[in-house]
Amino acid sequence: MACTGIVNLKTVHYSCYLWQQGAALVLTVLHYPLRLLLTLALMVLCACGDSQDRGVIQGEALPQPALIKRQAQQLTAMTSQHVVGLSEHPESRILFGDLHVHTTFSPDAFIMSAPIMGGGGLRSPADACDYARYCSALDFWSINDHAEGITPRLWEETRKSIRECNDRASDPDNPDLVAFLGWEWSQVSENRAQHYGHKNVIFRETADNRVPSRPIASPREQLGRAPMGKTAQLLLALADFENREFYYGIQRYYDEIAAAPLCPPDINTRDLPAECLELAADPRTLFTKLDQWGFDSIVIPHGTSWGMNTPPLTSLDKQLNRQQHDPARQILFEIFSGHGNSEQYRDWRAIEQRVDGSLACPAPSDNYLPCCWRAGEIIQERCVGAGFDKNTCETRAANARQNFVDAGISGHLTIPGQQVTDWLNCGNCTDCFLAPMDHRPAASGQYALTRTKIDAKGDPLNFRFGFIGSTDNHRAMPGSGFKQVQRRMITETFGTSSERIGRLQRRDTLEPVPYSIPLDQNGVGLLNLRNMERQNSFWLSGGLAAVHSAARNRDAIWQGMKEREVYGTTGDRILLWFDLLLDDTRVPMGGAATASASPRFRVSAVGDFKQLPGCPLFAKNALGTERLQRLCGGECYNPSDQRQRIQRIEVIRIKPQIESDEPVANLIQDPWMILPCPDDPLGCTVEFEDKEFPDSQRNTVYYVRAIQEKAEMINAGNLRCEYSEQGECITANPCYGDYRTNKEDDCLYPAEQRAWSSPIFVSYQPSTEQRDEVAEP
Repeated sequence: MACTGIVNLKTVHYSCYLWQQGAALVLTVLHYPLRLLLTLALMVLCACGDSQDRGVIQGEALPQPALIKRQAQQLTAMTSQHVVGLSEHPESRILFGDLHVHTTFSPDAFIMSAPIMGGGGLRSPADACDYARYCSALDFWSINDHAEGITPRLWEETRKSIRECNDRASDPDNPDLVAFLGWEWSQVSENRAQHYGHKNVIFRETADNRVPSRPIASPREQLGRAPMGKTAQLLLALADFENREFYYGIQRYYDEIAAAPLCPPDINTRDLPAECLELAADPRTLFTKLDQWGFDSIVIPHGTSWGMNTPPLTSLDKQLNRQQHDPARQILFEIFSGHGNSEQYRDWRAIEQRVDGSLACPAPSDNYLPCCWRAGEIIQERCVGAGFDKNTCETRAANARQNFVDAGISGHLTIPGQQVTDWLNCGNCTDCFLAPMDHRPAASGQYALTRTKIDAKGDPLNFRFGFIGSTDNHRAMPGSGFKQVQRRMITETFGTSSERIGRLQRRDTLEPVPYSIPLDQNGVGLLNLRNMERQNSFWLSGGLAAVHSAARNRDAIWQGMKEREVYGTTGDRILLWFDLLLDDTRVPMGGAATASASPRFRVSAVGDFKQLPGCPLFAKNALGTERLQRLCGGECYNPSDQRQRIQRIEVIRIKPQIESDEPVANLIQDPWMILPCPDDPLGCTVEFEDKEFPDSQRNTVYYVRAIQEKAEMINAGNLRCEYSEQGECITANPCYGDYRTNKEDDCLYPAEQRAWSSPIFVSYQPSTEQRDEVAEP
């Protein structure tokens, strides 16, 4: 019997799981002969599915004419007058990629793919490969499924799929696409002292004997536990009967994760059995295990300031030491993704710590309304409306604020019957560019560059990150931000298709009473502990990583990343060069130098190509109409010959601390300079000099932002507030992920797409004359 008629779900035996679960309900009521026939049919179905575990990578490599054309487009409409790359960078080119991509091998992505939750069905590593090659036309990408959900079998399937993706390149020395192998170490704790956050681990090579035998996960209470019980799964199957097989199979998926035995602790990773789930509780343990493997790898922190996962008052300080930071591996920092912008520092905090160590709710400040404070306002408004006296209402408001503080990231659950609109724009960094929901500024990129740790020997330690962007896409869509369309398909938009199912999923049956309640986590699923409804107004299409590379191949791309000659974008393919001009040498972005005189810099930037609708012919020919629609939604990276204009260059100057207790806010100048650009599609080249550097006699960090002309972006308006004359948000119009927002509404809002260079680190060194003057008696 041929298997050509089997529906290819392209995911490790999921088809078998789903059908078996659905059949289990039927088998219990059928007579023996019918049960036997159905069982045999399922055995045949699953046998056919064995050869399709990873999915089928379709089409051929990007045709060489198309590849050559794409390379040439980077130089189209440029002149040596505008672009440093033509004159001083002849050996390098700019390549674009995505170093943060999930498939439905990840537990959260698996649930998000549920049709009734707005998902588009199961997506495999093969789908991600085809999307990167044909839909987004990337130069490179990395798979980063959550290690907490990757069983030994799934890891084997992932490795094979990544190798198959690379094998499709027609010219290995000049491939159209390079796929890197990796995973995400997804550490989360409600205790800020134990919260280190998520990190992507990426490897240079892909051969089985050159990569770890298993991914390294973070311990989690939810490991292998479905976010909904079997009863809820059955109810969802009945509500969405057409897709019932998906819901029947949820438990089997999580059972496979739970069935993987945990590796014994305190054993060298190379001596562990292959068929176990390995855990690392903190970065130090992760780095130790990577050292034991000895393979070339890069570790990239991401989503560091994203408040939906990150407890209030979390900072990067506990990682700035020689145990929890590996300066040889942890060299890149994902500054922008579909979760938002983790760049900017602010002095306010979501909660405050009293002298005795207890936690309290701070009062509002300029451009910031703490959500704990808003919780008190909500209860006070309800209390007054219910006719209670002023003292009673003030007391209830104070209790509401404290209950919110005590609940950590789940404060919204302390307000019975709360709605997204109740919270207005609390927790938002209103003067930041596309900051994530509930931004945690002490976990931002600027904070990281500013902090200095003085060790016991008196030696300073600093983070020296290069900046990248990526998508953090959970739908197997690397580089999904090339067009601001199809919000429900390309972002993490997540929600039910009807009010009835929404209430079942939220279990939100409480009335809006005029008092707060302490958080009770009993019976509250992981999705509800996080404010997913509100988060839907903050999902973006995601960013890109750009690498200055000497060639298109794996080794050249890796070398560019290792040298930090990288930058991040909001998704548009902005070309950016940033160099320190030092004597007769050029120090590119990501580099370091010493100087005594005023350092001089040059910046060149060119806007992205304006996009044409639809897909280019090679993508249509490779994928066919049906798969092109399913995979790409009928939209691909499809550049015209016209470019967006660069409006200005912003320069950020940071003075890293000399002492560990030096106030951070005083050391960040953002922006330090704003350099206007001509209205010219050929781009912008500017130079600047720091004449204050010699007198300051301090080490200094510089990076730039290239700001493109305004265009509409998905969710750039976040909660879409209506403001009072005093500039306060008085009503919110959220961009829901469920039935409450029109399916055609992409929640577009004007914003200035941009690129962030990696920093250049300049250390002050006195000149010979200065040293001689100091030496004189």
